[in-house]
Amino acid sequence: MTADIAFTKTQKQRLLELGAEPESLEMKFYLKSDRNERFETLARQLNEKNVEILNRLRTTQRRPALTRTVSHLSDLLIDAEFVEVATPALLSRGLIHKMNIFEDNPMWKQIFWVDKMRCLRPMLAPNLYFLLGHLQRLWPQPIRIFETGSCWRKESKGAGHLEEFTMLNLVELGCHGDPMERLADLAGYIMNSLGLSHELVQESSKVYGYTTDVICDGTEIASGAIGPHPLDHHWEIIDPWVGLGFGLERICMLTTGNGNVQRVGRSLIYLDGARLNI
Repeated sequence: MTADIAFTKTQKQRLLELGAEPESLEMKFYLKSDRNERFETLARQLNEKNVEILNRLRTTQRRPALTRTVSHLSDLLIDAEFVEVATPALLSRGLIHKMNIFEDNPMWKQIFWVDKMRCLRPMLAPNLYFLLGHLQRLWPQPIRIFETGSCWRKESKGAGHLEEFTMLNLVELGCHGDPMERLADLAGYIMNSLGLSHELVQESSKVYGYTTDVICDGTEIASGAIGPHPLDHHWEIIDPWVGLGFGLERICMLTTGNGNVQRVGRSLIYLDGARLNI
């Protein structure tokens, strides 16, 4: 007699919803009764864990990991003499075109269009470019600004993707020295404050040609770019710059130990990693 009875599809789905580790779903049993008993035990344990998370949020933390991370990184950058800005969530078609994103660019298909001329921003960079084009006339260099806010893309379904996600973008215009060294310094400044180890890897980019990505435990959590860059001429920017964009839900996924980014994102199903229909 061999152990070849697996969890049913419905059981696997429920355990995943409750936060089970994927490898625990591959167990095999000799008898259906053993399988069902094990399912009930796992479901009960995971329910208790979700209740514990919700109680901790109510009594101690009072804020989910996402907003705690936003506050932490905002304070960190302000301490480093960056200025926080706030820009609209709606982008014009013209700003999308200025990023060299046209109908033949793969990212075009990921954009949520509100009407023929406006879309929900798929990134923060166009608005930050726009501001820098003006601020370079008004402020002395280096000009350091950052923004945190929602972005939207028609992403593929998966544990690491969200259609609405939270970005933190920082940019320094008129940086001193080697821009790549400055990019590495800023990435290290952010990552060290989070207690996360990382590596920098160059990757091809649909917008910038190539980016320097911040990788942690095999997960890309940020992309960086440097200038001067061909896109700069749209905003009459000629000075060197460094920019980094962090996906905050992915950071929360790593800092909280959640295996699915949807558990820590903006949701009506999960709250701070806890499933609500328990």
